[in-house]
Amino acid sequence: MAHRQDQLRRPSIHDVASRAGVSAATVSKVMAGVTTVKRENAQRVFDAVEQLGYRVDPLASDMRRARRRIIGAIMPEFESEFFGQMLTQLESLAEQRGYTLVAASSRESEARETEILARMHDWRVAGVVLAPVRNEHGPAAAFMKANGMTGVLIDRVLSDDAFDTVSADSASASAEVARELLGKGHRHVLVVGLGEQAATVRARLDGFRAAALRLAPDARIDVVLAETDVEPLRARLRDYFAKGERPTAVYSLFLKGTLVALSEFRRRGWHCPDDISLVGFDDAEWMQATWPAIAAVVQPVRQIAGHAMDVLFARIEGKQGPPTARLEPCRVLMRESVGAPGSGPHSGGRQ
Repeated sequence: MAHRQDQLRRPSIHDVASRAGVSAATVSKVMAGVTTVKRENAQRVFDAVEQLGYRVDPLASDMRRARRRIIGAIMPEFESEFFGQMLTQLESLAEQRGYTLVAASSRESEARETEILARMHDWRVAGVVLAPVRNEHGPAAAFMKANGMTGVLIDRVLSDDAFDTVSADSASASAEVARELLGKGHRHVLVVGLGEQAATVRARLDGFRAAALRLAPDARIDVVLAETDVEPLRARLRDYFAKGERPTAVYSLFLKGTLVALSEFRRRGWHCPDDISLVGFDDAEWMQATWPAIAAVVQPVRQIAGHAMDVLFARIEGKQGPPTARLEPCRVLMRESVGAPGSGPHSGGRQ
């Protein structure tokens, strides 16, 4: 029984030192990548590590450093392709630097967001990538600042006086959408979306409206927004159309809003682009596979993640200076869901 327990016991640094015939301090140096250890001694350590199946205890190692080699990431939700792709990129970039990424979803709750940050603070994570529920002025950013946490804010942010920020250039992308729609003759456009208080929603809406009214001062821009829930948005959109409103195009500020709008079109028997045109902010595979393919604003996930991790690790390594604000350009793909305004509803369509 004692022999079996010994076999099951995780090998320690002292076991490696004994097998290699060196001190525990030498093993520690070799595992940390210190190059001053004699080559033959380092090789004996590597051989012993392989024979024993030794693994570094990250908790013990990081406790000595005061911070663990862990990066925290908090996203509003994990369901969208955007945040899923973002986490994939962040994880890969963290691992390239020898760190582990631990991710959590705030589920669009600022209270939960702050609670998760408190846990990450207790875990002594090296840094945090935060996509806030609302904007850079929420309680989560305030908690990070009050507790001296190292972090970078992404997505629903524009700039901050305490943390570096990285986001898509939503305003410029939305202005391009406005130019495309008005260039095709649209003068009555409905803008729909979620997250009334999010900085990016404001930027997308303001960018679209300003560009549209510059091009056509007589253009009518209607707006239907809800906070974070799809069902209130669905109800408001249904009420809007029930009043007899007939915009010739819809611009959705979020992926979920695109789905809600498309569902309402189908319910009413409307077809894109014959009866109404549709553009969505954020792209997804289903938008390319459906017919007609849905026009979309494609966010630069790889660039946002890359710059966010660059500035985060620079801060972790001690870089000083005022926080930076970075806006990454988007791509606008005008697919088959957009056309010139039609002459009326599709046959069989309902008003």
